[in-house]
Amino acid sequence: MEDKKFVLGLSRNVFFTGLVSLFMDISSEMVYPLIPLFLTGVLGATKTTVGIIEGIAEATASILKVFSGWLSDKLGKRKLLMTAGYGISAASRPLIAASGTWFEVLTARFIDRFGKGVRTAPRDAIIADSTQKEKLGLAYGFHRSMDTVGAVIGPVLAFMILFLSTNNLRLVFYASTIPAVIAVALILIFITEKKRAKGEAVPPKLSISSFNGPFRRYLVVIAIFSLGNFADAFLVLQAENLGVTRELIPVVYVAFNIVYALSSAPMGALADKIGLKNMILASFLLYSLIYLGVGFAASPVHIWILFPLYGIYKGMSEGTQKAYLAAIAPMEQKATAFGIYHTVSGVMLLPASIIAGYLWDNAGPGSTFLYGSAMSAAAAALFAFTGKSDRHIR
Repeated sequence: MEDKKFVLGLSRNVFFTGLVSLFMDISSEMVYPLIPLFLTGVLGATKTTVGIIEGIAEATASILKVFSGWLSDKLGKRKLLMTAGYGISAASRPLIAASGTWFEVLTARFIDRFGKGVRTAPRDAIIADSTQKEKLGLAYGFHRSMDTVGAVIGPVLAFMILFLSTNNLRLVFYASTIPAVIAVALILIFITEKKRAKGEAVPPKLSISSFNGPFRRYLVVIAIFSLGNFADAFLVLQAENLGVTRELIPVVYVAFNIVYALSSAPMGALADKIGLKNMILASFLLYSLIYLGVGFAASPVHIWILFPLYGIYKGMSEGTQKAYLAAIAPMEQKATAFGIYHTVSGVMLLPASIIAGYLWDNAGPGSTFLYGSAMSAAAAALFAFTGKSDRHIR
């Protein structure tokens, strides 16, 4: 890998991978906060349907991540799969805009998440390959910060287009194609990769038995947490349910993402100092408290307070969970390990989102978020207990 240093001592690949994620997240966050509103307000879908669509799209994509990670290790190639994955996602944007039924939205979301499934594990492995072990928290925190800066810009652009076009959701979806194409171009021009020896990997199995104890225990914790970590689409629907207008939904999302962007790198650096496990445990507890608050929220003011707090949770958890994985995964199976991690969390998203939608339709929105809060608390308790046997891992 390229050794040239950039911001905060990060390598060339880490820096430009951050830029790639910035532009792709501009594209994604122009679309994502508006899809549940498009489904329920324009296409007439139920909340359960929203859960099914998000669950199927994310879970299917996540299954692909383990195969993509294995293929990256097997071929010794990261950049090729990164480029293909980002390109596939870029192609999905106009398909969402042209959708006339919820099934067409499901198809477009599937294509988008297919691309994410192809790119995520090789991208995360490139970051790991390009970073010293003692700076993993900072590297993944920086990546999440850049990713989230894009997530701030995306909703702002969406808000401006909605304001100028009288709530033309389809126009926002078409415009989101532009930053996605820029992301693909950045990979082609700036991401470099030394020739790697082809791995001796065998075809991946949906099993963690070949990995060490800390890795297996960690994935069990992630699985339990993910079963209550349903699609953020339900947070958007709750905001609308409590009286936040459609035009202000992207603004609420901006507030969330600003905090997320500002907190990711500092939280990653802090995790390197206090221990990655400690930061992950704290993030689980914060998530539980936030979802408890959303479940009992009664006015738009509560949403404006809780969304930024949710940004702090994201800053604490997203990069740190990956850094912890990078620290415990075998070097020769790094991308495969990331693929398994993403597959476990993504597969759990399908039942999580279906349960969330069912609870909303049949017991009210409060029950949806109380369920998520309980599952995160359970994951925190298990992680605290199993962590005692992994003292050597910071």
